[in-house]
Amino acid sequence: MNHGPRVRIPEPAPGADSISGSALALQPELLQSFMRLYGTLWSRGVLDHTSKEIARLRNARTVQCSYCKSVRFDQARKEGLSEERVSMIDHHYADSELDEREKLVIRYADAFLGNPGGDHQALIEAMETQFSQEQRVELTAALALFMGFSKIAVSVGGMPDSLPVTVVPTPGQEAS
Repeated sequence: MNHGPRVRIPEPAPGADSISGSALALQPELLQSFMRLYGTLWSRGVLDHTSKEIARLRNARTVQCSYCKSVRFDQARKEGLSEERVSMIDHHYADSELDEREKLVIRYADAFLGNPGGDHQALIEAMETQFSQEQRVELTAALALFMGFSKIAVSVGGMPDSLPVTVVPTPGQEAS
């Protein structure tokens, strides 16, 4: 339940993206640093956009960030992550038509978000067969970033309870 903003969020500049119009705008240097890091994660990584997007959406559903749940990045769409596939990123994903690599991303996200210090030896071994070391590091860093900044959005409030699904340019890349 959204009880309204806990901080006074400034009106975004005309044409500003939603993140730039969020509470982070109250800390312009932090916002600038976040946008640079977020753009680098999405535009210069070694992990495919679909895997990152699945992890981001799984986090969004865990943290209950209405903005994060409603946004879709266009590069993952171009890789084939349709809205039908996105709908499978739920509690019944294991029985869905998602491929094994996509299900593995969800399992990893759940372990990271829910019990990062637990005994995940089988999961780690499965990850090693599907993802390079560099990809695993990127996925883990992405999950940390998704979790931390979506929790900021949820904690400071100011977002509606739900938003329409919106496809936006992938951070760090030109709109296409």
